Amino acid sequence: MSEHDTQSMFFEAALYLKHPAIRWMHAIPNGGARNVVVASKMKQEGVKRGIWDVCLPYPNNGYHGLYIEFKFGKNKLTPEQREFGDYLVEHNYMTGVAYTVDEALEILQNYLGE
Repeated sequence: MSEHDTQSMFFEAALYLKHPAIRWMHAIPNGGARNVVVASKMKQEGVKRGIWDVCLPYPNNGYHGLYIEFKFGKNKLTPEQREFGDYLVEHNYMTGVAYTVDEALEILQNYLGE
């Protein structure tokens, strides 16, 4: 099992919630090791360190949207991820850090009120 596996299973399981906003929930490809050429191209395209893994651009319960950061094992938020998380909270986004599919689904369901 890996962070990739957990996030993939989360997206599959989220479809069962049948909420129309799930259609627009998306992953943000900021992590992972890449060769220098690919990393350079992604940086030129606007990829930034610290941006969280998943975004649900659906305003709900007074929030502008939801961001989820997936972690695996003993991994913690990086300084850049903490800074982005603080920015999100300051600007009225709901955030959650998930180590398991169940944690991520709970964050999503709480946000959607399901």
